[in-house]
Amino acid sequence: MPVRLPLASGRAAMAWLRAMMSAHRRAFAAVIGLYGLAAVAGLAGPQVLGYLVDSVAAGHAEIEVPALLFVVLLIVQSALKRVARVRTGMLGEQVLAETRESFVGEALRLPLSTVEAAGTGDLLSRATTDADRVDHAVRNAIPEITVSAMTVVCTVVAMVVTSPLLSLGLLVVVPLLYFSCRWYWARVPSTIERMLGSWADVQTHLHETADGARTAEALGLVERRVALGRRALGVAVERERELRSLTVRWVPWMSLSQVLPIAVMLLIGAWAYARGLVGLGTLTTMVVYVQALSAPMEELLWWAEDVQVSGTAVRRILGVRGSDDARRDGRPRGREIVVSGVRYGYSADREVLHGIDLRIPPGERLAIVGPSGAGKSTLGRLLAGVAAPSSGSVTIGGAEVSRLPEDVLRSEVLLLTQEQHVFAGTLRENLTLPAGEWSDGDLRRALGAVGLEEWCDRLDTRLGAGAVAVSAAVAQQLALARVVLADPHTVVLDEATSLLDTSSARQLERSLSGVLEGRTVIAIAHRLHTAAAADRVAVVEDGRVTELGPHAELLARGGAYARLVAAAAVG
Repeated sequence: MPVRLPLASGRAAMAWLRAMMSAHRRAFAAVIGLYGLAAVAGLAGPQVLGYLVDSVAAGHAEIEVPALLFVVLLIVQSALKRVARVRTGMLGEQVLAETRESFVGEALRLPLSTVEAAGTGDLLSRATTDADRVDHAVRNAIPEITVSAMTVVCTVVAMVVTSPLLSLGLLVVVPLLYFSCRWYWARVPSTIERMLGSWADVQTHLHETADGARTAEALGLVERRVALGRRALGVAVERERELRSLTVRWVPWMSLSQVLPIAVMLLIGAWAYARGLVGLGTLTTMVVYVQALSAPMEELLWWAEDVQVSGTAVRRILGVRGSDDARRDGRPRGREIVVSGVRYGYSADREVLHGIDLRIPPGERLAIVGPSGAGKSTLGRLLAGVAAPSSGSVTIGGAEVSRLPEDVLRSEVLLLTQEQHVFAGTLRENLTLPAGEWSDGDLRRALGAVGLEEWCDRLDTRLGAGAVAVSAAVAQQLALARVVLADPHTVVLDEATSLLDTSSARQLERSLSGVLEGRTVIAIAHRLHTAAAADRVAVVEDGRVTELGPHAELLARGGAYARLVAAAAVG
C-alpha cells in the first residue's frame, strides 16, 4: 500500500492564502470592489420599490421615474457582476498557474524514496484535481463569500435603519443557524480529508494499471487490477456519500432559516401596521429585504463547504513541501564509502537488509551479485542516498549520504537503474537534463562514450512520441550519456545494461571503462561477466553480504559465488 504524503497544517494553508492575496492584492481589491458596488445597487432596489408602494397607496400617479430608476439599478447590478466575474476568471487562471508551477518545483525536490513510496497517483491528484479545487475557490468561493458577507451585513444594517421593530424578526434564526452550522462544520473537515484521499487512491490505481497494462496482461492479472480499481472507486464513492449525507441532514435547517424570518416579520408587521407603527411601504421594503437576504445567506453557507474542500486541497498541495526529509548542510571530507550495521525495511514488519557492513575505497569497482530479491537494488539505493537506512549508516567521506544537500549528493554519487525515460524534446534537451553547461562537442563525446555516435547525427532531432522512436536499449544508453555529463565521482549501476543484448552490453561496458576510469563504480550485476571484471565482488543473500572478495578468490572458495557462476554457465 503506498505511503500517503502528509497534509500541511491549517496555519500553513492560511499563511499561503494571505501570501497569495497579498501578491494579487490589486486584483482582489478590484474584484471585491466590483462585487461591493453590485451589492449596493441591489440594496437600493428594495428602497425604490418601497417608495413606489407608498406612492401608489397615497394616490400619486407619477411613478415613471422611480420605476425607471428601479430598472436602471437592476441593469447596473447585472453589469457590475458580469465584469466582476470576468476579472475573477482572469485572477483564478493566474493563481492556478502559479500554484501548479510551485507544486511541480516542490515535487521535483522530493527525495526519490518519498516519490516512490507515495506513488504517482497521489502526486498527480494533488497537481490536477486539488489544484483545480483551489482555482475554483479563487474564481468563485472567495469572491462570492466576501460579497455575500458584505451583502448580509449591509442588508441587516439597512433593515435596522428602515425599521428596528420589524428587524427583531431576524433574531429567530440566530440559534437555528448557530447550532446547525456548528454540528455540520465539526464533522465536515475530516470527511473531506478522507474523500480527497480516496480519490487520490483511485488515480493511483488508474495510473498504475495503465502504466503496467502489458505486464498485467502478460501475467494474467487484468481482472485483478480491474477489481482493485473498482474497490478503490467504491471507497471513493462511499466517502462522497458520507459528505452528502451530512449535507442532506443540514439543508432542511438552512431552508427553515430562510422562511422562518419572513413568517415572523409578517406577524410582527401585521400587528404593527394595525396600530399605525409601520407603513405599508416600509413593510413591503422589509419583506423584500428578508427575501433578498436569503440568497446571500444561502450562498455564504454553501460556498463555505467549497472553501473547506479547497482548504483541504491547499493543505494537500502544501503538504508536498513538508514531506521532504530535512537535509543538513555539509560536504564529504573524502570519497571512501563506509556501510556500517545497515538495516532497512519497506515496512516495520518487512526488513530487507539485515546488518550490512561494507567498506568501498575510492576508485574501486565493486560488483554486487546475488539471487533475485536478495536486496541488491535496495543496497544500491542506500549507497546512492535515494533512501535512508532504518538503522546504521552509509557515509561518504564521513558524511551521512542520505542527509547531504541534494546538489552536493548528486555531485558525489549517482544511481542509474534499468528503468529509463526519454522526454519529448530534442536529443540535446534529453542530454542536458543534468545541471551544467556543455558544448555540442561535449554532448557528442558523451554519445560516443556510450556507443551512440552513429545513432543520430543531429542534436536537434526530436525524440519521443510523434518523432524519432527510441528503443529501450537506446534509452538506457542515453541515460548513461547523462551520467557521463553529470560527472559524479561514484556511480551506482543497478543492472543498467540489462536491456541490451550480451554483445551490445559488453561493448558498452568496454567503452564506459575508459570514461569511468578513476571513479568508484558499484555495479549491481545481472550478467556475471560484469563481476569478473570488477576489483571485488560482494555476494548478497537474504539481505546479508555472505561473501566478499576478488572474482578468482571467490571462485576458488567454491561457495555461493561459485554456485552462481556455475548456474549461469549452465543457463
